Amino acid sequence: MSQTLTVDVLAVGAHPDDVELHAGGTLLRLASLGYSTAIVDLTRGEAATHGTVAERAAEARAAAAVLGAACRESLDLGDSRLTDSDAARAAVVALLRRFRPRLVLTHHADQPHPDHAATAKIVTAAAYLAGLRRAYPVDDSPPHRPAAILHFGLPRGTPPTFVVDVGCWEEEWERAVRCHRSQWHVAGRNAGETGVSQPDFLHRVMARRRGDGAAINAAAGEAFWVRTCLSVDDPVALFARSYDVLP
Repeated sequence: MSQTLTVDVLAVGAHPDDVELHAGGTLLRLASLGYSTAIVDLTRGEAATHGTVAERAAEARAAAAVLGAACRESLDLGDSRLTDSDAARAAVVALLRRFRPRLVLTHHADQPHPDHAATAKIVTAAAYLAGLRRAYPVDDSPPHRPAAILHFGLPRGTPPTFVVDVGCWEEEWERAVRCHRSQWHVAGRNAGETGVSQPDFLHRVMARRRGDGAAINAAAGEAFWVRTCLSVDDPVALFARSYDVLP
């Protein structure tokens, strides 16, 4: 059921566990700073090898509660069938005008999963179109355009624009991720294994988080890419931080 509220940050993922895996720590950090957040999944994850739609919805709600999100919704645009269509853009335009976020977090367009790539394209287009009153009159909601779109889940070899230090929130992050228990490895399960249900999948995710954190001298980090050029008011405050130097 749709809710009417405005938030500072809206995280949009293709599937019910995508936001947690790539940006859960950032949402936890933002919540600790007093920012309001919400999560929207473009699909219900119904094409996944494991987990029913009802199970995945319950897992998503539990994870959102751990992350401190004000609400979580699904647009149900079709798992494994997401395309950058006019209908999909219209659905996200309506979403952005209703939540009116200052920032949007979503996938990187070069991710290999076609649903992830499509989500990035849909959200990027919709974020611009949501600001056009007459060119995209989805409903009577006033136009709204987010200040920026932050892309997560960077492909290997893609340098991040910035990395968020999430080292203090790793315990809560893991608790949120493990809410999606139907997707991870279950010893003795007879159904076919997938990439995410491999025994070492979450260990590899954690290793990458440690690697991103190491780039900024933090215990864990979440990397983001931004298309626009960043404006820096105080480069001294931004860069003049003390870092440990390895011998």
